[in-house]
Amino acid sequence: MLSAESRALMQFNQKPALRMVRGRGSYLWDEQGRRYLDFVQGWAVNALGHSPQLVRDAVLAQLDAVLNPGPAFHNLPSHALAERLAALSGLPRVFLAGSGAEANEAAVKLARKWGQKHKQGAYEVITTLNSFHGRTIAMSNATGKPGFADACAPAVAGFPKVPYGDVDAVARAIGERTVAVMVEPIQGEAGAVTPPAGYLRGLRALCDRAGILLIVDEIQTGLARTGPLFAFQAEQVSPDLMTLGKGLGGGLPISALLAREQVACFEHGEHGGTFIAHALLSAAALAVVERIASPEHTALCAESSRRLERSLCAVAANHGGTLRGSGHLWGLVLPSARAELVRDRCFELGLLVNAARPDVLRLMPALDVGAEEIAVMAETLSAALEG
Repeated sequence: MLSAESRALMQFNQKPALRMVRGRGSYLWDEQGRRYLDFVQGWAVNALGHSPQLVRDAVLAQLDAVLNPGPAFHNLPSHALAERLAALSGLPRVFLAGSGAEANEAAVKLARKWGQKHKQGAYEVITTLNSFHGRTIAMSNATGKPGFADACAPAVAGFPKVPYGDVDAVARAIGERTVAVMVEPIQGEAGAVTPPAGYLRGLRALCDRAGILLIVDEIQTGLARTGPLFAFQAEQVSPDLMTLGKGLGGGLPISALLAREQVACFEHGEHGGTFIAHALLSAAALAVVERIASPEHTALCAESSRRLERSLCAVAANHGGTLRGSGHLWGLVLPSARAELVRDRCFELGLLVNAARPDVLRLMPALDVGAEEIAVMAETLSAALEG
């Protein structure tokens, strides 16, 4: 049982009655000294595994310089991070925030501002069924996860929803109030649901014809999680707005909104935040981005993802399941609704996986997860599926 001190902390999801006290690479240790192979990594947050040395070095160096001069002053790490993200993405304007939901809020707010200036006040942002864009009130309404918006009624208007992967459905939903389409390249929270090939290309062409914006939510898929540095690059398109989060800070809370020059129309005072462009977090994120974008890591990541896919395909074939996803974001669809039972059995065996849906296990390991760790995962997962 948790102590009274632990019970004072609000709980928003069911979790084991123990605390994790140490993490290195692909492993976590609890307070009793037991080790777990982590294929969740904070929901794809720890892109380089637990407590990577390069993040520690960047944080310590920045602590010795300045922790947080505040949003009223410029700082070097945030400028360097913004310039690097702009160069890598082709989107030249960058806003640095603290969470994925905050970045998505900024994207919708900026799109609506653009709609005021260029689309006669158009404000609706089309999203998709079973999508996930965050837990603020507005993003809960943008999210297409069943029942999500009902928890914070009354509804925030302006987010019509269509089936995922269906360009024609988006076309039918566009009206005079539509300012943008907001979509995930792969629906992570729904269990690594992948759209048909050409989906993003179709949406890009549709948005161009309609004169509206394309917002790509890469909070989970960005920074090589699905293979390319940004998932939209797989279809050789460019969004008007893109959001990043999760893996950007290598375990620390930082996110980003990137925009085309013509869309970045906020004026002074129209947006901001106490912890935007945070010096310490920007320094850590810059170290993470440089590592992930390096040729050496790109090659390592590609080999790791191929090995991971082969292993998971074998597990799925041996247990009557199917596999969907890409890179280091996978959903194992089970033949029955027992994902939570399998997840709990994996935990007992020392493996951490996520039950994304009643019949879907989601795996999001570190991008540099090794061959031995993948082999142990496959063996343990197979044992849990047999149990």
